[in-house]
Amino acid sequence: MILALNGSVVDGPAYIDVVHLAGHAPAWLNDTVAAWSTYGLAMFAVLMTVGWWQARREGATASVTALAAPFVVVLAYGVDAALKLLVREDRPCQSLRVATLEACPASGDWSFPSNHAAVAAAAAVALLFVSRRLGTVAAVAAGAMAASRVWVGAHYPHDVVAGVVVGVVTALLAVPVLRGRTEALALRLAATRLRPLLVVAS
Repeated sequence: MILALNGSVVDGPAYIDVVHLAGHAPAWLNDTVAAWSTYGLAMFAVLMTVGWWQARREGATASVTALAAPFVVVLAYGVDAALKLLVREDRPCQSLRVATLEACPASGDWSFPSNHAAVAAAAAVALLFVSRRLGTVAAVAAGAMAASRVWVGAHYPHDVVAGVVVGVVTALLAVPVLRGRTEALALRLAATRLRPLLVVAS
């Protein structure tokens, strides 16, 4: 039987400092951070949609690359979820018994690595292959997402760092593999009824 790990020995004091800081922060700031932590991932979906829409003007190959971004994100989420089951680290709010902005998840909702951080980081890297501008915006947003997860008390700092690493590494490995096949796939799809999804009608 695999026992749940206690991550407080890694950076528990740093986590407590952040949570205490959040406890003394203005309500408007906490509300903003909490809302971003909960709903911010939707922004990455919007950015990927914008990336695909813009890629249609560049051609079918660029569009297929843009459409691959969500699949990269799903892959990163899967890798992250598998690591959670292997490590089984308890949430910091369970181990340290501190009051947090976000309700403490039930036992068995593991903390390491952070899903939010992994998804955000994977989306940012995938978008960099589509548009440098959109990727840069996504990278800043991913950093904000990772920080917000510690601020609301959902994760230790090392959880979000690991999540970012998972997302970045997964995307850097997956995107080049997918891009190597995009041209052939684009040619096939452009000859079907899916052509309007890939190029702007002329």
